[in-house]
Amino acid sequence: MLASGHAAADEVKVWATGAYSFSDELGGFHITGASGIGTKDDPLVITEELNSATPVTLTIRTTKPIQTFGKAGEFANGIMYMRINALNNSGQAWIEFQFELQEILDQPSVFGDGLSFDQRNKTPDNIWSSNFADFDREFEPYDRLLFKNGKVDPLKTVSFEFLMTDYTPRWTFYLVQDPRIPTG
Repeated sequence: MLASGHAAADEVKVWATGAYSFSDELGGFHITGASGIGTKDDPLVITEELNSATPVTLTIRTTKPIQTFGKAGEFANGIMYMRINALNNSGQAWIEFQFELQEILDQPSVFGDGLSFDQRNKTPDNIWSSNFADFDREFEPYDRLLFKNGKVDPLKTVSFEFLMTDYTPRWTFYLVQDPRIPTG
């Protein structure tokens, strides 16, 4: 694991673990930890603090050559079991939480880019949240995963688990995280 040192609260932090690095360089949140290699038994675990209830974007980069062979976690292989632990420091309760994959920043993921939340698996058993009872996956023209029927109070932490796949591996891609608050 590699962090960019003891940065001030508004400085970018880059954490490396497994075959990837994770950055909060696009702002709105802070990564506070990263571990794991990305397998089912040892998922990539990203611990973060969100300071608002607006969308934030996690930048993910491949740090080791993309290969389809070798020891798990030694090379990027396009299969990433993830756990996100997010502290709600927004001051508002979250009633839903959406993730969206993007190969190109600010552009929806399309079928041809190979990114998805395990799209080939029609009945996934690896999607879970500590605070939300249900989820919906949407594919084409984007890849979104919406957790719903739950709540995360301010200063509480929520955990999410899911499998991300990238069958046409890219060196850099993005995970947009969108906490939702009650309207009206």
